[in-house]
Amino acid sequence: MPPTRGPLHDLAEEHWEDVLRDSPTLATFLGDRRFDREIEDVSASADADRAARWRERRERALALDLDDAPLADRVTRDLLVEALDDGIGHVEHRTFEFRYDQMDGIHADLLAVAPQINAPTPQNATDLVARQRQVGDLLDAAVVRFRAGLDAGRRPPRIVVERALNLVDKYLAGPLDTDPFTAFAGPPEWDGEAAWRDELRDAAERVIRPAFARYGAALRDELLPNARSDDEPGLGAIGEDDAYRFLIRSHTGLDLTAEEIHAVGLAELEEIDEQMVELGARAFGTSDLAGVFHRLRDDPDLRYDDARPDEPLEDARRCVEAAAAVMGDWFGRLPESPCDVKAVPAVMAADAPAAYYFPPAADGSRPGAYFVNTHDAGQRNRFETASVAYHEAIPGHHLQLTIATELTDLPRFQRFSTGHTAFVEGWALYTERLADEMGLYRDDLDLLGMLVNDAWRACRLVVDTGMHALGWTRQRAIDLMAAHMPVGIDEIATEVDRYIAIPGQALSYKIGQREIARLRRDATEALGDRFDVRGFHDAVLGSSTVSLPVLRTIVADWVEQRRAA
Repeated sequence: MPPTRGPLHDLAEEHWEDVLRDSPTLATFLGDRRFDREIEDVSASADADRAARWRERRERALALDLDDAPLADRVTRDLLVEALDDGIGHVEHRTFEFRYDQMDGIHADLLAVAPQINAPTPQNATDLVARQRQVGDLLDAAVVRFRAGLDAGRRPPRIVVERALNLVDKYLAGPLDTDPFTAFAGPPEWDGEAAWRDELRDAAERVIRPAFARYGAALRDELLPNARSDDEPGLGAIGEDDAYRFLIRSHTGLDLTAEEIHAVGLAELEEIDEQMVELGARAFGTSDLAGVFHRLRDDPDLRYDDARPDEPLEDARRCVEAAAAVMGDWFGRLPESPCDVKAVPAVMAADAPAAYYFPPAADGSRPGAYFVNTHDAGQRNRFETASVAYHEAIPGHHLQLTIATELTDLPRFQRFSTGHTAFVEGWALYTERLADEMGLYRDDLDLLGMLVNDAWRACRLVVDTGMHALGWTRQRAIDLMAAHMPVGIDEIATEVDRYIAIPGQALSYKIGQREIARLRRDATEALGDRFDVRGFHDAVLGSSTVSLPVLRTIVADWVEQRRAA
């Protein structure tokens, strides 16, 4: 049942309008073109203004009498309050002062989003040029925030600054004609396109590239000399224990301590090691974990061929097509928007993850897109392609996030939420195991690939908490992952540096997967023959992106409805 219209719905819509005004690039990305001429204000004063609005809105949300309201209304209110609390927490902990990193940094966001933007009308095209000419203001304001962090003793990790500089330098070294800020799609059959392209190139040459150069100079000349070494990579090294506790809550939605998460990770790794030995015995004829790792890590036949850089892309497309063919057996509701499978843009590829996903625009101007990294194909494992495709595309993120955008009866902040990481990533990781139930893995090697990726997520619980809460060095984190992961040290180091860059985010995958799997087990036990996996999946995805505490409420209600049926 959709939420009722009334004060709660109006408050939720008010909040989403606020989000779009504050995040005009996000609005454009989602297909709302009203703010195409504007760019984000990332100043400390803007943060303070936002937090004040959110606190007042939170009070109004909590004052609503929903004791006798339908579940959908209570879900909406709970999610709204959680979103407001999370936003307030980010302001209070000044988390923007950490956004110089190679993953979530303001420069990385700009470069990642730029190729995904389009201009379906001449007005959109003109407006986006106006935004491009403000990129310098955005990057300069970000530098001011980073300086404030330095003044407060928030010294950055050296490796993070170095990787961020690598991304900035690669962008500046790229040719203007393929610049991501100039090469995105314009209006079809528009006679003004040539002049518009000239304006875009002018903005890139006169505004954007000089701004990136100033930004890079600030990272190199101000942050880097004050950076902390690999022996102290975590937030605990600069006394930001409270910030890390907040980030755990922000990314998982649960009140878990770093020590609890650390212990779960170690237990998960022990279980996955045992499963790898069992599969390795079938695939390679050895029950020795080191022997299994040796084959997975060093056998050249298990790698892609550098001479065929498009082969990972082709395999990913095959996997997505195979999953799409059987979705109806496992899900009652399927997404209407297709999922494109594309290569990661060349300017991003060297420092980008193996794969990632962008959801479709709500206005239909852009389909969902699963990006596969074909850079240095000879170093990429064939056996990981399947599980990653199921995670990022179908039945993972594409199914989940596209359905969310298509739940038009829900308030927009629910449909388009960018929060609740544990639900988003937990679902995608859950579907990697689900893909085995669906019969999508072709052989034991594909299953080993799924276990390798599961081990990644379990390692994250250990090393993220280890570095940010327990005083681990970067090298200790690398060594732990090398002991449980059959991949090269360079790849492991890149992953560890990601956890240094965005504390707490890496915890969300495994915590979310475990929670969804637990809810399914509990529902199966409670319902017996009445349990329906299609119905369970539809219940999990039917309220859009939710927090794990809210998901518990939703599943409990579904179980009671099935009992009463």
